[in-house]
Amino acid sequence: MDVELTSLAHAHGVATSYEDWHREEREVSPASVVGVLGLLGVDATSPAAIRAALAAVPAAQDLPGTVVVRTGTTRPLPGPSRITLEDGTVREVAEIPAQIPADLPLGWHRLRHGDREVTLVVVPVELPEPPETWGWMLQLYALRSAGSWGMGDLGDLRTFVKHSHGAGLVLLNPLHAITPTLPVPSSPYSPSSRRFANPLYLRIADTAEYQGANAGTRDRIDALRPPNRDLIDYTEVWRAKLAALELLWPLATPPDRASDPGLTDFAVFCALAEKHGPNWQEWPAEPGEPDDDRVAFHVWVQHLVEQQLEAAKQAAADMSIGVVLDLAVGIDPSGADGWLLQDVLAAGVHAGAPPDAFNQLGQDWGLAAWRPDRLIETGYAAYRDMLRRIFRHAGGLRVDHVAGLWRLWWVPPGMGPAEGTYVHYDPEAMLGILALEAHRAGAVVIGEDLGTVLPEVTEGLERMNMLGSAVLWFTRDWDAPGGPYIPAADYPRNALASVSTHDLPTAAGFLVGEQVRVRARLGQLAGSVEDERRTADADRAQLLAALTAEGLITPESTPEDIVVAMHEFLARTPCRLVTASLYDVLGVLDQPNLPGTTDQYPNWRMPITTTLEQIQVDPRVARIAALLGARKGQS
Repeated sequence: MDVELTSLAHAHGVATSYEDWHREEREVSPASVVGVLGLLGVDATSPAAIRAALAAVPAAQDLPGTVVVRTGTTRPLPGPSRITLEDGTVREVAEIPAQIPADLPLGWHRLRHGDREVTLVVVPVELPEPPETWGWMLQLYALRSAGSWGMGDLGDLRTFVKHSHGAGLVLLNPLHAITPTLPVPSSPYSPSSRRFANPLYLRIADTAEYQGANAGTRDRIDALRPPNRDLIDYTEVWRAKLAALELLWPLATPPDRASDPGLTDFAVFCALAEKHGPNWQEWPAEPGEPDDDRVAFHVWVQHLVEQQLEAAKQAAADMSIGVVLDLAVGIDPSGADGWLLQDVLAAGVHAGAPPDAFNQLGQDWGLAAWRPDRLIETGYAAYRDMLRRIFRHAGGLRVDHVAGLWRLWWVPPGMGPAEGTYVHYDPEAMLGILALEAHRAGAVVIGEDLGTVLPEVTEGLERMNMLGSAVLWFTRDWDAPGGPYIPAADYPRNALASVSTHDLPTAAGFLVGEQVRVRARLGQLAGSVEDERRTADADRAQLLAALTAEGLITPESTPEDIVVAMHEFLARTPCRLVTASLYDVLGVLDQPNLPGTTDQYPNWRMPITTTLEQIQVDPRVARIAALLGARKGQS
């Protein structure tokens, strides 16, 4: 690659090479680097443009737009300065040499030097150690009960929590907001907004308005309930719930919109989307003013979801951690946050991931991404506000693709998912702010650090007392011949352990090689079917060998015995948290999501055929709960 282009890329945090999943160095094509620089507003399309852009690279500033320090530490200042603390207290820094005082409290402060004022964030050195406990991984939409409307909802969550067999946590799929138009997309990882919640999960019958309605209105609403289908129809569910909410809206007390301008802005987007369509990029240049009553309606709907989220949190109050929400790595660029946060997002980028063992063609998630330079300039306000809203109702937060706090794979427009490159962020800021908001909420943080992850990601999580992820399928000694599964005793302490994830084969699927059959049928394999089958067979044989070495199975063990053994294996690990998925415990063959597919596979739409009422009394569920609950340190 041209030396000047390399210098320009590095100046803007754009990688020109990376280590792939084979641990081999991969050069990034110049076209990819030029494309990503363009997404950062840097023209690198010609030698002259590259030289001009290099000349325009600003010198290191005495004060960047945001200064982040860990509590109890300091850093030099360019001269006498004034610090205005979060509570309004003013601290003058007059000594020479000037430095940030080491006794500043945690929080969001303002730092002024001369005529320049920037954000100063004091973050924790670490979070408290998470408790040692176990819990359930739950795709909430997949639950079905006598009270749900075609998909699982927050009423089902409360019921599940109350009958969780002594679990210390329930880890959910993302509950981020949709754009309230039709059709409704299926993926919880491509939300319209990460700051607000998904009204699809409302339990209509639990609202005060429904309970206060007359019998005739309740009968009309009950008649709207969609039937249970083989695949979840989110559009049908939202159509029914929207009709029900509109019947209840005249009975509601209009919400106070002035107290939460951010929510009102989101409601404005929702009202305009109903008028002009879900993609704001296709709206008229002047979309006009939305209907005032409709804005108030959408504020009210969010209040209802907030109330039911809080009720779920309270139902889990006796759990050592409680409800753990999931933070998607990005947002649908055509949705609410794409419209409202244009000042801090990279227009046109598609976030994704390079090729790895399970996604050999790479991944283009189609998600918008933060611009690191704009986050710094704006004091990370949008990032902070997003975290604060999520932590309101969470005892913990799982951060999907946590490596994205360090670097994120950007795919330029018109290129394939393997043709992107990494853009770097400031982990001291991204991780520190996450720790600050988690500390204030009294919540634990779990990072999904699977795939191609730099060592500093796992090290950074451990330093902060945040947990990584230890998935049975991946926790292997890749330096040994054949990459054998490591013994249970050698698992990391600082992790949440699980058999699988929503993106990987279920326990039953792994045992029969279902992932190979499905991916071959859909053309998702980079190699031959025969090679993939041999690999899957070898992986299964090695896992069975590991379970046999632990004394957990014998040649006579049934598939159900082997699944139990997988969980007993995890129970023997030193991991602080161990979780079980209903998909694994109930013997479900199909994984919830097959990365790299859209309509070819029913991602996020497959319900668990065992009802919630049946799950509560299923002996397989009770058996795994008793096994995990007996771990050392458990009550």
